[in-house]
Amino acid sequence: SGPMWAYILAHENAVPFWRSLMGPTKVFQARNSVPDSIRGAYGLTDTRNTTHGSDSPASASREIAFFFPEFNEHLWYQQEEPRLRCGQVFYNAEERVHCV
Repeated sequence: SGPMWAYILAHENAVPFWRSLMGPTKVFQARNSVPDSIRGAYGLTDTRNTTHGSDSPASASREIAFFFPEFNEHLWYQQEEPRLRCGQVFYNAEERVHCV
């Protein structure tokens, strides 16, 4: 229904971590049980709940391949992920990407 941004989140246990920040899919439930979650604070309806997150690492891999066909997940885990863990990566807000 409007513009959207897609991101790849890199974090240990990223799927459950992001899902906890989003809150329950059902906006009514989110507003009542976790009002400070993203969906609790900004969701309008169950289909307009402001955010999406993969429900498993396998789903994340499929969705990453769809939104970012040029991204090589296997290569990232081999080359970029170790640098991220060592703190050799910074976020370029203008380009919305992490850089070495």
